[in-house]
Formats: sequence, C-alpha cells, structure tokens
Amino acid sequence: MSVGEIVLSRNITEVLHFTTNRGCLGVLAKQSLMARQRLAEDNTLEFILQVNAEDRSRDAAWHDYVNLSISRINTHFFNVSGHWHRDKDIWWCILSFSPEILEHSGVHFTTTNNMYSGVRRAVGAEGLNALFAPSIVQWHSSVVARKAGLPNHMTTCMQAEALYPGGVSTEFLRAIYVADDAHADEVAGQIGAVCHRKVDIIVEPNRFEEFR
Repeated sequence: MSVGEIVLSRNITEVLHFTTNRGCLGVLAKQSLMARQRLAEDNTLEFILQVNAEDRSRDAAWHDYVNLSISRINTHFFNVSGHWHRDKDIWWCILSFSPEILEHSGVHFTTTNNMYSGVRRAVGAEGLNALFAPSIVQWHSSVVARKAGLPNHMTTCMQAEALYPGGVSTEFLRAIYVADDAHADEVAGQIGAVCHRKVDIIVEPNRFEEFR
C-alpha cells in the first residue's frame, strides 16, 4: 500500500500541530508552519516568536523539520508546554492540515517522541504503518501497547510524529481549533490583519479542557 492508500484505509482526516496564539499569527503571516531552525533565522518573527519547547537539544539534527501529529495531538507534550508558558498572555490553538501532506517528499515518520531512545524512523508506507503497530518501544523500560478499541486512525503511541521538512504551506491548512469564542475572534482578526485566505475556525473546548 502507498501512504495515500493507508490514509484512506484508516480514515485519517487531519494532521495536527498545536501552537500558541503568537505562533498562529506567525504561521498566518508567513503562510507557512516553519521548522524551528527557520523560525530562529527569520528576523520578521523576532517579536512574536514563542517556541513550544524550551529545550530541543536532544533532537538537534531534526530542527529543520516540523513536528506533526496524526489525528490527535501529543497530549503529554501539550501539558508540559502549558507549564512553560504559564502566567503569560498566551493561549493555545490547534492547526489542522490536510492528510495529503503525509504523501509529500521527505516526510519521516517516528513511532514515538523523536527524542526517545526507542524511536524508530522511516519514510513512506513502511514508516507510516509502523505508527500503528501492536506495541511501541519508547525506551528500554517503557513500552506502549495498542489499546483495545483505539480508533483505526489514531497512532499506537500518542507521541508518534510525522516530521515534515522545512515548512508546511498554509495552502494545506484546513481549520484552526480554539477553546472559546474570544479566541476565535482573535484568530479571525489575525487572518484579516495579514490578509490570509479564510480558514475554518472551530470552537471545540473539549480538545483543550481534557488536557488541563
């Protein structure tokens, strides 16, 4: 099977990336969800850059890739990120991209968090299929077993990733999830301010409340 065929057979409908309201503005302004390395090199983002992870030294070789999740966000990382930005004028949103980006050249798939010692990386259909294995090794003493009843479109380990080279064009951005109407209004204002094409803004507090 090809990557596209796997996407269809598993009914994968979206590829996700959570970011802050500042990050959302940067994505819309540049019309690209840029890799960490490129963010740091872009002077136009100097005043709005707010990275999700403070320390990414353990996966330095992958800083020119965008970290994406399939069908559900990495809730473990989401919770940790919330502590880093506590007491700041920051809130979260989730960017939803078309799954067709998984078919693009250079996309790598990781079975778990790319910084874990047990991670397995591969490209193409073999790489994507590996994310849905019966069990996933995170490190030598931690193995995630696929839970009975887990929906077919969800990866075995919630920390599995698709690593996209360089940046993902917002040509493939389908929706932005937010927690409340006020955040929806702000995102709408951002879209208008940077003259980005319209994107669906969906208020779904459950996507955020369960991780607080």
